Amino acid sequence: MAKLKTPRWGWALTGSGHFFKECLRMIGDLDDVDLFVSRAAAEVVRMYRQELKLPKTARVFRDTTASAAPVGFFYYGVYHTLILAPATSNTVAKCVFGISDTLVTNVFAQAGKCRVPAIVFACDTAPELETEAPKGTVKVYPRDIDLKNTERLKSFESTLVVESLEQLETALTRRERELHG
Repeated sequence: MAKLKTPRWGWALTGSGHFFKECLRMIGDLDDVDLFVSRAAAEVVRMYRQELKLPKTARVFRDTTASAAPVGFFYYGVYHTLILAPATSNTVAKCVFGISDTLVTNVFAQAGKCRVPAIVFACDTAPELETEAPKGTVKVYPRDIDLKNTERLKSFESTLVVESLEQLETALTRRERELHG
């Protein structure tokens, strides 16, 4: 493995298909990125028949350990930013209530504890949405609790919640400018 250049992007994938393909393309465009893949995200990659095309410097961490061992990298300044995209309503709810029982929710918690800014692309942001399922576009109707949890997450320190692909792209561009002047 190549010597790590720090700091790096950390990108956590959950099991949402909402703009999943577009998020994978964005990951491929970043330099110095590590991918944190939940068990559900690993299933979604197969369901959507996606191939991960990552930069040569990328590392992939899968949700296979009970203690989510890769979170330790946050303690040592390896990451300048955590991106959680796309984020399911389940993941958002766990983040809001401080439950860190998966690799993704653990990296979110540790990013917060280590003052690493997070960008979260929440899936459930409006009472009615169109999203891509493996067999095409479908309508979904997020529950009131899902919408409220997205709003609650917006109040978290050093956490930017974005509600569209365009907002995610803008947030990434803005963060890159902050990092590189």
